[in-house]
Amino acid sequence: MDSKSADKPHALCIPYPAQGHINPMMHLAKLLHARGFYITFVNTEFNHERVTSSGGAIELKHLEDFNLESIPDGLPPDDCRTQESLFDATTKYFLSPFKDLVSKLNGSMEVPRLTCIISDGLLNFTQQVVEENGIPRISLWTTSACGYWGFLKYPEIIERGILPFKGLSLSLPHTNTQLSLSQTLITWFVVQRKALENV
Repeated sequence: MDSKSADKPHALCIPYPAQGHINPMMHLAKLLHARGFYITFVNTEFNHERVTSSGGAIELKHLEDFNLESIPDGLPPDDCRTQESLFDATTKYFLSPFKDLVSKLNGSMEVPRLTCIISDGLLNFTQQVVEENGIPRISLWTTSACGYWGFLKYPEIIERGILPFKGLSLSLPHTNTQLSLSQTLITWFVVQRKALENV
């Protein structure tokens, strides 16, 4: 590592492993890099392979001090990686490989020590890692402001009787299960709310 790189702030950016989360994090990483940051961008091995095989990482190869890393998502190769399986995987399988990556980066003489970790708002396990390592964490929430406000107001919506809706039903794909739309919304909002509470 040259002396210029050693003096740069080093941001590790880790998005939730879905396109609507990866793209905003990549935009932020490129902006920080343009402002002088050393960047380590972390994807899952599955997404990393998709990006590199499609040529999506070609422009990044020419950027000095922009490093791509990957961690396993813990899912089998034939998994279709639905939102449910990805969310489950992030809570069960990401912590250990992420800890190992942070230790590797901070112990390396090839890159500057981590200055901060910028993680997706749904990746709550990163908080444990930053607390253990004394590194500041910045949380990037990629939903719209309106969506975020809705998550925060959901308990009030229930208290006021606006939800749950009465009498609407929904079939779950690939199952014979019928859920009311209100049960589906409540389940989804409870998962999102738990994620917000842990940020």
